[in-house]
Amino acid sequence: MKTALTIAGSDCSGGAGIQADIKTMTVNGVYAMSAITALTAQNTTGVTGIFEVTPEFLEKQLDAVFTDIYPDAVKIGMVSSGKLIDVIAEKLEYYGAKNIVADPVMVSTSGSKLLQEDAADSLINRLLPVASLITPNIPEAEILSGITIQNEKDMLYAAEIIYKKCGAAVLLKGGHSIYDANDLLYTEGTYRWFQGVRIDNQNTHGTGCTLSSAIAANLAKGFTVETAVLRAKEYVSGALSAMLDLGKGNGPMHHAFCSDGYFMKDA
Repeated sequence: MKTALTIAGSDCSGGAGIQADIKTMTVNGVYAMSAITALTAQNTTGVTGIFEVTPEFLEKQLDAVFTDIYPDAVKIGMVSSGKLIDVIAEKLEYYGAKNIVADPVMVSTSGSKLLQEDAADSLINRLLPVASLITPNIPEAEILSGITIQNEKDMLYAAEIIYKKCGAAVLLKGGHSIYDANDLLYTEGTYRWFQGVRIDNQNTHGTGCTLSSAIAANLAKGFTVETAVLRAKEYVSGALSAMLDLGKGNGPMHHAFCSDGYFMKDA
């Protein structure tokens, strides 16, 4: 069995973060492991507290994983401080990690800020350059590229800027724009649009975490980046279409909606 590691924050309500990542990776056919960057007190209505682990403890978690069950892919989610970002980058380089999918989580779906002011530079200059694929949404891409994104032409320009700045392929997610969930994959001067249909479901808590984890799982199994993205988008669409309705706010998706094993398939 292939393996995948998620490096992210814990969501006690189970819809995003480490919990969503592990559910997603498991359903997508890989053995999931985790290194927790922070505990969060959150639910479907918002984040009320963040308790960050120390750099030393995060380092011990990463050493424990890489020296025993080496991951075939790595997903990076919420990392709130520059010191933790530096630890992650150093360890991934030291162990020669591969298939690294970085979801630059800056603000939660409910609007809560998840990245400290001093961490943005470390994220852009230290962590994202070690990634294989970066998966920003529109607001995150605007921060990373420094431009305002209002249409598909802007998306393409922003993706090109991010690629040149970080040296990693970019999947710019269009779900925050007027375009119906159309995502843009940009790499090495080439690009591809992945068409999507916006699903009428307001319960989208953890969508970004789930997509990036599904991509990482598929990369671990040997799929190409394009096929991994395609399968991951299909998985997220299915999880949203299942119309799970939990919580008083922006509820979670149904990660275990698929019972026929389709997403367990290897390349």
